Amino acid sequence: MSVRKGSKVWVDDRDMAWTAAEVFDYVGKQVQVLTVSGKKVLASPEKLFPRDADEEEHGGVDDMTKLTYLNEPGVLYNLQRRYALNDIYTYTGSILIAVNPFTKLPHLYNVHMMEQYKGAPFGELSPHVFAVADASYRAMMNDDRSQSILVSGESGAGKTETTKLIMQYLTYVGGRAAGDDRTVEQQVLESNPLLEAFGNARTVRNDNSSRFGKFVEIQFDANGRISGAAIRTYLLERSRVVQITDPERNYHCFYQLCASGRDAEKYEIGHPSHFHYLNQSKTYELDGVSSAEEYIKTRRAMDIVGISREDQEAIFRTLAGILHLGNIEFSPGKEHDSSVLKDKKSTFHLQLAASLFMCDAELLLATLCTRSIQTREGSIVKALDCNAAVAGRDALAKTVYARLFDWLVDKINRSVGQDLNSRVQIGVLDIYGFECFKDNSFEQFCINFANEKLQQHFNEHVFKMEQDEYSKEEINWSYIEFIDNQDVLDLIEKVTYHTDTFLDKNRDYVVVEHCNLLSSSKCPLIAGLFPSLPEESLRSSYKFSSVSSRFKHQLQSLMETLSSTQPHYIRCVKPNSLNRPQKFENLSILHQLRCGGVLEAVRISLAGYPTRKTYSEFVDRFGILAPEFMDGSYDEKAIAEKILKKLNLDNFQLGRTKVFLRAGQIGVLDSRRAEVLDSAAKLVQRRLRTFIARRDFISNKAAAFVLQAYCRGCLARKMYIVKREEAAALLIQKRVRRWLLRRAYLQLYLAAVTIQSCIRSFATRQRFLHGKKHKAATLIQARWRMCKVRSSFRHDQNSIIAIQCLWRRKLAKRELRKLRKEANEAGALRLAKTKLEKQLEDLTWRLHLEKRLRVSNEEAKSGEISKLQKMLESLNLELDAAKLATINECNKNAVLQNQLELSLKEKSAMERELIAMAELRKENALLRSSLKTLEKKNSDLETELLKVQKNSNEMIEKLREFEEKCSQLKHNVKSLEEKVSLLEDENHIMRQKALSMSPKSNRPGFAKAQPEETPTPTKVVPFSLALSESRRSKLAADRHQENYEFLSRCIKEYLGFKDGKPLAACIIYKCLLHWHAFESERTAIFDYIIEGINDVLKVGDENITLPYWLSNASALLCLLQRNLRSNGFLTTTPQRSAGSTGLAGRIGHGLKSSFKYIGFEDGVAHVEARYPAILFKQQLTACVEKIFGLIRDNLKKELSPLLGLCIQAPKTSRVHVGKSSRSPSGAPQQTAGTFLFHPLLLRRECCTFSNGEYVKSGLAELEKWIVNAKEEFAGTSWHELNYIRQAVGFLVIHQKKKKSLEEIKQDLCPALTIRQIYRISTMYWDDKYGTQSVSNEVVSQMREILNKDNLNLTSNSFLLDDDLSIPFSTEDIDMAIPVIDPSDIELPSFLLEYACAQFLVQQQK
Repeated sequence: MSVRKGSKVWVDDRDMAWTAAEVFDYVGKQVQVLTVSGKKVLASPEKLFPRDADEEEHGGVDDMTKLTYLNEPGVLYNLQRRYALNDIYTYTGSILIAVNPFTKLPHLYNVHMMEQYKGAPFGELSPHVFAVADASYRAMMNDDRSQSILVSGESGAGKTETTKLIMQYLTYVGGRAAGDDRTVEQQVLESNPLLEAFGNARTVRNDNSSRFGKFVEIQFDANGRISGAAIRTYLLERSRVVQITDPERNYHCFYQLCASGRDAEKYEIGHPSHFHYLNQSKTYELDGVSSAEEYIKTRRAMDIVGISREDQEAIFRTLAGILHLGNIEFSPGKEHDSSVLKDKKSTFHLQLAASLFMCDAELLLATLCTRSIQTREGSIVKALDCNAAVAGRDALAKTVYARLFDWLVDKINRSVGQDLNSRVQIGVLDIYGFECFKDNSFEQFCINFANEKLQQHFNEHVFKMEQDEYSKEEINWSYIEFIDNQDVLDLIEKVTYHTDTFLDKNRDYVVVEHCNLLSSSKCPLIAGLFPSLPEESLRSSYKFSSVSSRFKHQLQSLMETLSSTQPHYIRCVKPNSLNRPQKFENLSILHQLRCGGVLEAVRISLAGYPTRKTYSEFVDRFGILAPEFMDGSYDEKAIAEKILKKLNLDNFQLGRTKVFLRAGQIGVLDSRRAEVLDSAAKLVQRRLRTFIARRDFISNKAAAFVLQAYCRGCLARKMYIVKREEAAALLIQKRVRRWLLRRAYLQLYLAAVTIQSCIRSFATRQRFLHGKKHKAATLIQARWRMCKVRSSFRHDQNSIIAIQCLWRRKLAKRELRKLRKEANEAGALRLAKTKLEKQLEDLTWRLHLEKRLRVSNEEAKSGEISKLQKMLESLNLELDAAKLATINECNKNAVLQNQLELSLKEKSAMERELIAMAELRKENALLRSSLKTLEKKNSDLETELLKVQKNSNEMIEKLREFEEKCSQLKHNVKSLEEKVSLLEDENHIMRQKALSMSPKSNRPGFAKAQPEETPTPTKVVPFSLALSESRRSKLAADRHQENYEFLSRCIKEYLGFKDGKPLAACIIYKCLLHWHAFESERTAIFDYIIEGINDVLKVGDENITLPYWLSNASALLCLLQRNLRSNGFLTTTPQRSAGSTGLAGRIGHGLKSSFKYIGFEDGVAHVEARYPAILFKQQLTACVEKIFGLIRDNLKKELSPLLGLCIQAPKTSRVHVGKSSRSPSGAPQQTAGTFLFHPLLLRRECCTFSNGEYVKSGLAELEKWIVNAKEEFAGTSWHELNYIRQAVGFLVIHQKKKKSLEEIKQDLCPALTIRQIYRISTMYWDDKYGTQSVSNEVVSQMREILNKDNLNLTSNSFLLDDDLSIPFSTEDIDMAIPVIDPSDIELPSFLLEYACAQFLVQQQK
């Protein structure tokens, strides 16, 4: 390939097979590349493969043919990327590659997933084994041709599990023709433990390798139903019975028999190391496998298949005989070329083998040591040497085991059941793959030869599919013959076989003496394995054949079977040798891909046009090479052709929907695309550098301006500071001089004012103290009087409350006794009575508690009041003393004033007076403090009184609330009693009717007795009282027939509406009411009406008929609901007395009030309804629900195509979108939210960024409509779109990689489950901006949560379930429809033709 510097390539790697790299430099003719690990490697350009870096960001493609570069490393790493996301299935054209996940993925295999793939075109949904199974089933039904599914892969790759899933899906779509408790899949799989025990063994690579090929035929009848099944086995490795190599093992059944305990002792079986056929290898046990438990499973499987206990004993007896037979050794005899038993041990094993085979020991020894030859003269007995005797012994063991295995397979087929008349079938082939060991022998040669034949068949099919693809796309393609023998050459040249034992292993002859000996066995099973031979075969002792000839014959038969069917291929891949999940071994998988033919299919594709892209994908990727063609044109094919012609490319073909390119052409296109992107990147870089340089220049210029301005500012500030300091000095000097002069003046002024104020304040203070004391005394008296009055009021109030509580308790007890009496009459409400008693006791207990608290509060208040009274008395005494002291002080002050006025010059007297005044001041201060203390105590008392009053008010409010709750409970009990009475009355009528009917009376008989039913009364006067009984019955029958004809015409013709009232419903109701049909004990008119409505619904335009009869049926149901009552509906039962005023009276009163609520008391007389009327009401309710369901399904069918256009953007939008696809199966059964949400989980092209923007814009428009629409039109539609809104919001955010799992769950997608978030995260790819999905840490966390949930959840589907129930009830219809007056209607013209309906005309007149 031509590479350039910076190209993305794949380079060969010893450890990883291939590794991603980038071209770094050129060294001569070689290229130096830089790998992702940072290592530089030299390689020739011919050994490099191109790599598309864009595909790595998308998580791989679901079809290998969609790869940009279809090569070996691209295939390998595409599987690796999908396997990391648990996408274990990938297509390669029509081939499905299945990688074993080694963990449970139940969400991929449930019923929801099978329903999605049922009928879906192949390739539309994600790759799945169900898609292959469905394609084979559809091809079988459409082409009437048998199909085959070839499941191949090495041991441990999951072939058996894949086969099980295929049969599970075929059972789902095909069902079972005959009634059987077990499905075919179960019956076939139940035989697996038995076939594994006798056909599986340990090999070098696998502990449970199938050593035979299995072809399961599932047979179908003409209707596509499963009618039978059969298991065909091929190529059993018989030589393993007598010869194995270390570390392999013989077949599992031998080791299970050795570990069987008592059965082993019964057959003289010990440890496997004691037997020659088992001790050739030193491996006797398997890791994690118990042979004893496996033996029990094998016996259980035999029971399930239907093998009797006698046959089971014979089977294990035969196995024990084979083991003992292998321990027989020979030594040279006395005669030449003769042999005898070697020792006593050999004799012992011979005797045991003969007893287990139930044959004669001497004859057994003779058949092993001699041969008889038939000649014309007679029979000649020839002795055998030791080697010939050993070979005969081994031939006998292989023959017995092979026939026993064939007998088991035939037994299983008889248990499953075959359909010999089936014309079509689907066969599932489970066969081993290529084997290449260090030592390859005859078995590997046969296995590889068989796989080579299958590979040849596979190559022919793949090449044919390739040519069919070209023919379908209508491109110029020359049909050449493709013959490829490279695999045969590789098989001959590269694989080395040890041919030492080829001839011995190929020898497969049947000794006649052996057959005769075992056919005469006393064991029926062994004798049945060896039927008697014809006389021609008795002439020779040997029936010669070879393993290779039988092998070739069986292989030819298998190839003929496959050639007669249309094949489908599934290649199972084992990701690692440790059987661990999320471990991908590149070298091992690459070897399996090469051996499984996947890379051969790629090579076949490379021979033609390996690169193929749809026109939209091609234009989206390479449209940048010719932007002049992208404006205004939507013909993608023409654009693609112009692009290719502009680039001068010739090796391409334009198909109907795709463009096909030869190998290497996509590299040229990508190279040109890289050049365009490089030039664009350089232009962006140049513009960015210009922007950065200009930005730096502007920033530096602005910084220079700022620096200059700052320097000028500093100089100006310094000059300003100097001038300001000079002015401040002058101002300070002036202010200091002014302050000194003002201070001297103020000192003189203040001295004068102080002397004057002292004299004036003394006189004023004396007058103020006297007034203050008088006011305090008055306030104390007022507060004391207020306290006495408030105490008296509180006492009276508490007494009144106590009396009220006692009276209410008395009333409550009286009501309780009344309720108990009523509860005894209605035993069904004992539970409600108990609850009310408990609530009443609780209220009574709370009332007593409140009383106790109130009494204790009153006692505390009275004690506190008495203390306050005593304190107040003491304060009054202190106040009197203070008054006396104040009077004395006033007198003294008067004397002192007189003395001061008389003698101002007596200094000593003046000083004594001053001392006395100081003492009085101290006493006054003490009095003030005592008054303040008293005032504080009074305020505290007032505060406590307010708190107590507030508590009392709260307690009163609580008591009122309790009273309201009691009244509400009483009301609830009454309503409950009313409902119970309603149900009891209706059930009573139904029971009485059921008891009155005879056991023989059924619906058909009732219909036949129509002429004998109770005559419906009419207003026509009978002609004569002397009419005979036959005459009367005939007239009644005629009247009934006329009534039926009139009702039939009312039902079949469209009568329309008047003022919103349906005429048909009103006419039918008035006729039934007039004919007293509701009061009749036995009539068939109601059944006739229901059948007539059902017949009308089957014919005519559904868009007109269904809404019309939904209105009529709903209106008729409302009329019955409002105007009918059952017999005895408003009267008490006979067990109750007529004058009872208990529960029954209250029930009747409650029901009457409820009738008034729904419009019963509008002057309409209630009709006593009998059993047929009640049954007709139920049938009419079912009819309304049926019509509503039909309307809803039709509406969903009309909306489904419109919703399909909402989930994926159209191609004409010229954004990166995927291909359009049809809606999933079963879309009419889904809601809009479910219909929009499921494609995001099932189709990768819908889970893109651009598609999310498209759906989000549509949801925005829908939100505007819902905001502006009325509630009756919008409803809960916005809530139903909650899942799709959150999923789309998650798709269109750019920073998904930075979001944690908690942020996604709590903020972005709270309504979605972890399984749904994981599905969206792994399927997401950004086709517009190239953003990535969530981080690997978040994916790992979700995977761990899912693995834990898989063990606990019963359902692991990420899809949503739809609610298909009817969203309304009869009561909802009754409340929604207004009151209907059936009398105010417009009568139809044909009513005059019927005499039975003339009363309607008279009433209208």
